[in-house]
Amino acid sequence: MSIRDWPVEERPQERLLNEGSEHLSDAELLALFLRSGQPGQSAVSLARQALHHFGNIRNLLCADCADFCRMKGLGVVRYTQLQAALELSRRHLAISLHKADALNASHKVKGYLKARLRDLKHEVFAALLLDTQHRILSFEQLSVGTIDQATVYPREVARLMLERHAAAVIFAHNHPTGRPEPSDADIRLTHTLKDALALLDIRVLDHFIVADQHIVSFAEQGLL
Repeated sequence: MSIRDWPVEERPQERLLNEGSEHLSDAELLALFLRSGQPGQSAVSLARQALHHFGNIRNLLCADCADFCRMKGLGVVRYTQLQAALELSRRHLAISLHKADALNASHKVKGYLKARLRDLKHEVFAALLLDTQHRILSFEQLSVGTIDQATVYPREVARLMLERHAAAVIFAHNHPTGRPEPSDADIRLTHTLKDALALLDIRVLDHFIVADQHIVSFAEQGLL
């Protein structure tokens, strides 16, 4: 049965308009994105099949193009559209951060860093550059490494801070292994960067580690 044959109040589009997107299931939201199914299969049915195939919505969103396209009914066009939607979501989060004091919107900062870093397959070291009022100037990727290591050079970090006229910074990196605990090397690097930037009167406000669903704050752990 096509979705058009369903009772109006059960159709995902009508439910979203009448009740709000938060009331829809993962399958219904995905069906609205897919827009159509296959011959003999509705968009909702295809969405449910896709979620079952990948295990959950996050695995589906994080699948690479080859894995995504192996499932009948998906394909390259839908993969690129879905990745574009994800990037729009990340940029929406970034814009909301630019309007806020980073210290008074720590939940937004954590949410943004999770969205940017938690699903990466290799370790990435990044920074949120802040102005004198602790508003976000930019998100900068400083280094990309192997699965468990990224190389960061304090001199290059300092140069970037001066070029962007940053007054403070929040560092962040991901642990693709899923372990959120900071290593001794993480702690040493943080203090090296903090000492180097202090000479330029640039404050290091925090350093976050993003590991799957977890995010650890050095400031909250007393490690700064």
